[in-house]
Amino acid sequence: MTDVISTELARECAAVQIPYGSTTNLPKGTQVDIIQTLGGTFTVRTPEGMFRIAGKDADALGVQPPADAPAKPPGGEGAGPVDEKLVWDTLRTCYDPEIPVNIVDLGLVYDMVLEKAASGASKISVKMTLTAPGCGMGATIAGDAQQKLLMLDGVEEASVEIVWDPPWHQSMITEQGRRILGL
Repeated sequence: MTDVISTELARECAAVQIPYGSTTNLPKGTQVDIIQTLGGTFTVRTPEGMFRIAGKDADALGVQPPADAPAKPPGGEGAGPVDEKLVWDTLRTCYDPEIPVNIVDLGLVYDMVLEKAASGASKISVKMTLTAPGCGMGATIAGDAQQKLLMLDGVEEASVEIVWDPPWHQSMITEQGRRILGL
């Protein structure tokens, strides 16, 4: 999370429109307010709406990459075998760009299975939901989680599936998530 920072894009920048999930390029000179920096990404507000910008494009915003955007998720090089704690910690680095709580503490992750592949590497399967069925950001959030899991040493395969049963509701938010949201 961050205080709101107003800036102008120093160069054209790829972005995902919130809540629709459509990709676009924001032109150089676009006025933006950075309203959230969590999970290695930026959520910005422009006169045209809200957008998610990847941490790799921090230079376009004139800022440093987010502090929580390591080159690799928790564990990094030489971290040893993948275990459930590492997978859950990695999922906790994924955020809905509109909500300052990670997907685990929001109660969006319903199931996680960690298995050994025939090669000896790990396979991870995650089932998650979204706060609303019409949320266009689902593919973006699931893709973010999948990419972060694939970056873990020893992970050969990772799949993140969006499911709708059971429907999500606020009672699924963890105590930590409720504290962040002031509930």
